[in-house]
Amino acid sequence: MAGRACGVAVCALLTIGGLGGCGTVAEREDGVRDAAAAFEAALSEGAYDRMCAALAPGTVEELEQSAGSPCARALRAESPAPGGAVRRTDVYGNQARAVLSSDTLFLSHFASGWKVVAAGCEQRPREPYQCRIKGG
Repeated sequence: MAGRACGVAVCALLTIGGLGGCGTVAEREDGVRDAAAAFEAALSEGAYDRMCAALAPGTVEELEQSAGSPCARALRAESPAPGGAVRRTDVYGNQARAVLSSDTLFLSHFASGWKVVAAGCEQRPREPYQCRIKGG
């Protein structure tokens, strides 16, 4: 999955205005921050099962299909680098971006809470983010 550009739906969230979503803006930002921090903590601890639980269902499916192995094994093989502390969050309805010290995560809100849709994302000038881990 390395080197593939993130999907239009994920990247389009950067241009969407604040549409819908549950809770106040501050509550949604806190939820995004907490989900991103939990994903990063699991990554730092090598807790791949917890990382998989923090991923959106479509991202887990794409990762498993691409790797031909279960999510935790696929993440271990992908060897994502820790992104560090959450520096900023941008919430757009049910979509969000968490900018970390050395990574950018994209998240979506599900009934079970905020889930990581894409990770290992690098911004490129005048092009979509390129994400190592992403959903289809």
